[in-house]
Amino acid sequence: MEIFFDWRNRLIASPGFQRWATRFPLTRWLVRKQASDIFDLMAGFVYTQVLLACTQINLFDILANGALSFDDLKKQVPLKPAGLRRLLDAAVAIQLLVKRSGDRYALSMKSAPLVGNIAILDMVKHHADFYRDLSDPIALLQGDKSSASLNEYWPYITSEQGAAPENLSAEKVADYSQLMAHTQSLVTDEIIDAYPMSKHQAVLDIGGGQGAFVKRLAGRYPHLTFKLFDIPGVAELSNAHFKEIGLSSRALAIGGNFFQDPLPKGCDLATLVRVIFDHDDVRVKQLLANVFNALNPGGTLLLAEPMAETKGFEAMGHAYFGFYLLAMGRGRPRTEAEIRGLLSDAGFTNIQLLNSYMPLNAQILQCNKPSSLAN
Repeated sequence: MEIFFDWRNRLIASPGFQRWATRFPLTRWLVRKQASDIFDLMAGFVYTQVLLACTQINLFDILANGALSFDDLKKQVPLKPAGLRRLLDAAVAIQLLVKRSGDRYALSMKSAPLVGNIAILDMVKHHADFYRDLSDPIALLQGDKSSASLNEYWPYITSEQGAAPENLSAEKVADYSQLMAHTQSLVTDEIIDAYPMSKHQAVLDIGGGQGAFVKRLAGRYPHLTFKLFDIPGVAELSNAHFKEIGLSSRALAIGGNFFQDPLPKGCDLATLVRVIFDHDDVRVKQLLANVFNALNPGGTLLLAEPMAETKGFEAMGHAYFGFYLLAMGRGRPRTEAEIRGLLSDAGFTNIQLLNSYMPLNAQILQCNKPSSLAN
């Protein structure tokens, strides 16, 4: 079979065959589609910049209540008319907008879900840093981090090459912590829908940021108590947030280094939400061992994050997250099978994949610490 595929590829690479296939009625559609796909790969950065420009001028919110004419948009958008027209037509071309009669522009089915969606909009704006890192992909692949914007954006990454994470102030971690808080719902909604927590009593949320997930769970399950563990600067922000929303009696954030420090004990459910793909295998193994030691016997761990080679979303794993984490400075996308192996090595049993309505956002693995351990 490999011999056939190699022969096929050599044939397709032939200029003579390409000219013939372009003109032959039964193959013309395929050649055009392949050409369009390759062009989209080449032009993808331009498309993302069109999306970024639309979010920067709040165009989707402006159009939230219906179509507006070009003249009306000129009054609300801080762009010169020629620039605004070019952006609007570009957005129509990539199906972010639709153009209606009377020189009016409206949301499309693609852009309508972005209205008021702070999680997605924050990620779009944040990607400006990522795109700067990708300007020289070969340098990035060679390990050159001299101009890495993402490496500087995530202070707990660079801190381990300099200042210890526990020495980072709340002010230093505020920007990235806020981004995580805004975008965490993309994953936590999947967890809440996939796993009922009514049987549990106490939750340990590891790397839980400012407590957005804890807040959601506290509202749904009034009997639960919570311990959140993150670096001290983030824990400080979390406790302030818990006090502000009236959760101080049920939720406590503890600061520390989850690779080096013992995790809080006394919980029968632990969660790792978008944590392990930030770290290499050595660190992940240490973290999972610490989680295992902290959980009550018979306790449950929920691990949720985007996973490589997820069916239907293959580009998300090794392509997108592969390069994002490279620019960030550490970590790698892992397949479900790789994560299962790490969980098993840590002592967890009954590992199973839960149903996820949006696997692009996260796959969820549930596993247990055995009720009794052999001596």
